[in-house]
Amino acid sequence: MNEEFITLTLENLADEHLCCIIRSKKPHPGVEAKRQWLAERIKEGHVFRKLREKATVFIEYAPLETAWVPVTGKNYEYIYCLWATGDYKGKGYGKRLMEHCLADAREKGRSGVCMLGAKKQKSWLSDQSFAKKYGFEVVDTTADGYELLALSFDGTEPSFAQNAKKQAIDSQELTIYYDMQCPFIRQNIEKVKQYCEANAVPVSLLQVDTLQKAKELPCVFNNYAVFYKGRFQTVNLADAAYLERILKK
Repeated sequence: MNEEFITLTLENLADEHLCCIIRSKKPHPGVEAKRQWLAERIKEGHVFRKLREKATVFIEYAPLETAWVPVTGKNYEYIYCLWATGDYKGKGYGKRLMEHCLADAREKGRSGVCMLGAKKQKSWLSDQSFAKKYGFEVVDTTADGYELLALSFDGTEPSFAQNAKKQAIDSQELTIYYDMQCPFIRQNIEKVKQYCEANAVPVSLLQVDTLQKAKELPCVFNNYAVFYKGRFQTVNLADAAYLERILKK
């Protein structure tokens, strides 16, 4: 296996695959949406580093000040994603990516690194037990079990924005907040639209398209958040089976 890693730049972004959905010929709309999103984020210090293979082996992180999450703190890096899957799992790639992120943060003079977790591991969130091996600790929580994990270099700590701890909205209908950070989101939103139209389910699909909107969200958020009957449900992408379950509550 080629163990060379590559960091995406504005110069190579158009030519590199984005790991989660790999297409060699026909463009994928979710990937192209993510590519456009990344083009702006790279200018803000967002880092996408991956194995130079057709594989899901990568890390994404950004300065907390410009990370599209309702987390506050000074001089931190925020990890959106860290994955090494399939045949590449268990071969030390995740370790090398995490160590690169931590070294990069220290070299930049950052105060630490943080990421979203939960008391019980959630799908679509990076492995928090892996992060804790590096010294990440729980520094903030929500009433429904989500956690902010941080590795502090100088004793300071980030926190969830107060608005994020609400985990509630006034609207009672199915409501989904989303951005284009994940290439699966665009197709998932289309599936939700189709399901709701076919089943006459009222739905509000709210795209988070600015940093300010992300920082002001009424819930924890990594790129997606679902509400129903005014209550926060999950950060997981919603398939038809999941929608049927929560709509029956």
